[in-house]
Amino acid sequence: MITASAKKRENIAEYLLYMWQIEDLIRANKLDIDKIRQNIIDKYTGLDDQQKKDLTEWYESLIDMMRREDVVDKGHLQINKNVIIALDDLHRRLLADQKFASYSAQFYHTLPIIVELRGKAGEMKSDEIETCFNALYGILMLRLQGKEISEDTQQAVAQISKFLALLSHYYKLDFNNELKFSEDRNEADN
Repeated sequence: MITASAKKRENIAEYLLYMWQIEDLIRANKLDIDKIRQNIIDKYTGLDDQQKKDLTEWYESLIDMMRREDVVDKGHLQINKNVIIALDDLHRRLLADQKFASYSAQFYHTLPIIVELRGKAGEMKSDEIETCFNALYGILMLRLQGKEISEDTQQAVAQISKFLALLSHYYKLDFNNELKFSEDRNEADN
């Protein structure tokens, strides 16, 4: 909970990947708060009783949301989908503004990788931004399982990571009202 809110402020990409991992941890513990307390919360060292209580309540609220939103077995919570929607909206605004030509260049450098990944997705196609996150999350899971990752895949993931880091940087600026689009100047002139 503390980690999630800090990640959300500092790096939205890390936050989203973290939250997807939390969803999977909840599923792995069968949405059972007692198992989550035993397998996750009690493993945190240095937490006082109030922090453990707050963390337990946070997990309980996520469990409740997962049940209400019917993402018990798969899928993502609406709060996480909203992050993708916000990032996709920002992505489109950045692409549309010539002021952010370096962002567009980074995206178009990444686009062939995205197209290839979407081609492999079959029926599970998603937009460009979600495709990037799916790729990074898949690699994260492979690494956690100790599986080997090819050199080509590592290079592709490095490019996707570079692209998402730039998008996350602009997201943080936008979130803090520090990102100025060309249209903002035109509105100020009127």
